[in-house]
Amino acid sequence: MKILMLTPYLPYPLWSGGQIRTFNLLKNLAEKHQITLFSFIREKKELEYVDILKEYCDEVRVFFKRPPWSLTSLFLSGITYYPLVVCLYLNGQLARQLKEAILRKHFDLIHAETFYVMPNIPKNNIPIILAEQTIEYLVYRHYTQNVRFFLKKLLMNWDVLKIYFWEKRFWKKAERVIAMSKSDKELMMERVKDLKVDLVPNGVDTEFFSFRKKPRKEKVKTILFVGNFKWLQNREAVTFLVDKVWPNIRNVLKEKVRLWIVGKHLPQNIISSDKTQITVSDDIDDIREAYRKSDVLLAPIYGPGGTRYKILESMASGVPVVTTPTGIEGLDAQNFREALIADDAKELAELTVKVLTDKNLYKRLAENGRTMVESKFSWKTIARKLDYIYQKAV
Repeated sequence: MKILMLTPYLPYPLWSGGQIRTFNLLKNLAEKHQITLFSFIREKKELEYVDILKEYCDEVRVFFKRPPWSLTSLFLSGITYYPLVVCLYLNGQLARQLKEAILRKHFDLIHAETFYVMPNIPKNNIPIILAEQTIEYLVYRHYTQNVRFFLKKLLMNWDVLKIYFWEKRFWKKAERVIAMSKSDKELMMERVKDLKVDLVPNGVDTEFFSFRKKPRKEKVKTILFVGNFKWLQNREAVTFLVDKVWPNIRNVLKEKVRLWIVGKHLPQNIISSDKTQITVSDDIDDIREAYRKSDVLLAPIYGPGGTRYKILESMASGVPVVTTPTGIEGLDAQNFREALIADDAKELAELTVKVLTDKNLYKRLAENGRTMVESKFSWKTIARKLDYIYQKAV
């Protein structure tokens, strides 16, 4: 099948959840399909990764994304009905090249990652699969709730309304829509009656992330948080972790524990925070190193949307997970079986202390987490499901 794939980021290197997802699906789908990839990039240095993607794609073309606060983006958001997140990706050159490629290659299917790249697709009769990694209006609405400055809050609420409108409109334009979690799927079908929604969750490379059979023996235990901090939910989560959860853990375990925060684009408030028993790293090239050197993943996530790669990777590596109901959403994991789940800072701290001091609980969570990701969330399994959806759409 000839597939045109349009993504809002280059699927390599694997710095963000979206890149991890798209790259692994590309790698598996390329065995059966001929894929042409059109992607946005942020910086010129990303061009060096194009050749890696050409191993799996028939053709790769890239286009520069505008910065969110550029005058052009703000101007387009002001004079059009599109929200700012769509205006960042409006690109006349891309639209023209898409039209040319569609006429030249006669694609069987168009796969669009996220609704906000959809306005660039010219009118055609090719079935479109729209993959929504999260429901965007929920993400921005959640963030806007914490804004205090009235004028900024007013403008952001207006933008959230525009996201709400266009998200729904583009769902209707697609032949089928893909959701990452059961709750996202249910909300989509509630908002648009008779919408064809398929559930294709995020996954993990169970061969790449090898299972650690025995706990680490170091006396000082390491609590890990991993994330790309351009993502609003990760910035919110790490701030809550450092300010609210971490002090409760230190009060109990004293000098026997440290907190390790790993990821790109670390927020300044974390970089400049009190470094007592807190380490921050933005230069880890192989994320497996972080899991190998950690004892538990603590992820106090409250922002909605999708499924979390850090949770799946940690489980695959044999590192127990402590998180919130929102953080574990979409994985169908049970409390005290595959993960420890709580909603407030005090209980999250108590559960973290418990798993670090209870060897039987630690072993059970590690083994059950690995079993779950092997059976439900390997990329080969997920790619087969997506391929079946392609066949149905065509």
